[in-house]
Amino acid sequence: MSTPVQAPGFLLPPPLLLLLLLLLTLPATGSDPVLCFTQYEESSGKCKGLLGGGVSVEDCCLNADYAFQESSHSFCMACSFPHWSPWSTWTPCSMTCTEGSQLRHRRCVGQGGQCPDKMEPGTLQWQLQACEDQPCCPEMGGWSNWGSWTSCSVTCSRGTRTRHRACDQPVPKCGGGCLGEAKESEACDTKQVCPTHGAWAAWGPWGPCSGTCRGGPRAHTEKRSRTCSAPEPSKQPPGNPCSGSAYEQRACTGLPPCPVAGGWGPWSPVSPCPVTCGLGQTREQRTCDHPVPQHGGLFCVGDATRTHICNTAVPCPVNGEWGPWGEWSTCTRPSIKHISCQEIPGQQIRSRSCKGRKFDGQRCVGQQQDIRHCYNIQRCLWKGSWSEWSTWGLCMPPCGPNPVRTRQRLCKATLPKFSPTVTIVEGQGEKNVTFWGKPSALCDVLQGQKVMVEEKRPCLHVPACREP
Repeated sequence: MSTPVQAPGFLLPPPLLLLLLLLLTLPATGSDPVLCFTQYEESSGKCKGLLGGGVSVEDCCLNADYAFQESSHSFCMACSFPHWSPWSTWTPCSMTCTEGSQLRHRRCVGQGGQCPDKMEPGTLQWQLQACEDQPCCPEMGGWSNWGSWTSCSVTCSRGTRTRHRACDQPVPKCGGGCLGEAKESEACDTKQVCPTHGAWAAWGPWGPCSGTCRGGPRAHTEKRSRTCSAPEPSKQPPGNPCSGSAYEQRACTGLPPCPVAGGWGPWSPVSPCPVTCGLGQTREQRTCDHPVPQHGGLFCVGDATRTHICNTAVPCPVNGEWGPWGEWSTCTRPSIKHISCQEIPGQQIRSRSCKGRKFDGQRCVGQQQDIRHCYNIQRCLWKGSWSEWSTWGLCMPPCGPNPVRTRQRLCKATLPKFSPTVTIVEGQGEKNVTFWGKPSALCDVLQGQKVMVEEKRPCLHVPACREP
């Protein structure tokens, strides 16, 4: 028989104690408090418009347009149904010259489901591609000999003279240059004395006011002076004296009244919650007018407004959004058993579903089904021709070892010249007809292949995938 575990003031049998320890070590749940925001910015993946903290994900996401963060250092999650964020911009090329690689990423954001490909919210996807900012690397050049010195820059006293050289022995390649300067300067002396013209030094400080208060029988003034000493005019050869007055005066403004510091008035009533669903923000205001600050007195210390989160506990409507179109059905014509490879138009259908609509949100606008006319060319054997090389694809795997990129040439069937339109019912105009299916093409053998020729290249100087 097991012995009860003693704790201060109570007894717990071992099974209950084990359950309590398990609960204490469970990971955080959706009810843990988060930072709630009023906007999710798709372009940057950032949360905008902080509403406040200390609320649950469920309450924050009563409005599907809102977003949340578990902490100020975690990434932003949208409240909407999970979807892929836009691709980030490509990182700079890993090489400034010759071939390198660059990465971009996107994240599954949202809550209450999964992104396409059954990816959980928070999942990162990466793409890697080859890049080349400059096809060659810079090569340094060499300097020519210095040219002759120019004449002195002044006609009296000391000046400068310069000489130049060219970066052409050899000429640099691919944007390279030469180390050092193309121009060199040195002092030169004309052995001639220059006249020095006088210039005013800065004004001195204003002197004391001739009175101590405003008013009285005469106006009070204050004076300041300056000297012609920056520099003094030379005597031999003679320099020009300073022009203008050496003294200046102005009227005193007098002593100001005593300053009055401001004081806060009472808080206004709390504003009503501005939203009818989800979380909102109420506001209180006060004015610095008890008393109003005067004559340079200090303004009130503290905030003029304060806010509080209000919770309507009502979910906001979430409009439905169309999911991707499904595959087209087989191209058939009910009245004719076999229409493959013949100029006999059939019909096919595809559909899509309206996802994410909740709480009386708007239904998706548009049709759930799409019908078109078609020619069935599935597995039809026709003469073909080789395509040009495709562009180079992405580097795969983007975050794995030794990624490679590929390009292909495909044997493509030459489609028959069936009529591009068909008239189904008189008076309703012509309808476009689309080829449907994958025909089998016959091409001349190219590099030992009949269907596809593929070329692979390794991706060079690959950067590491790191949490953005």
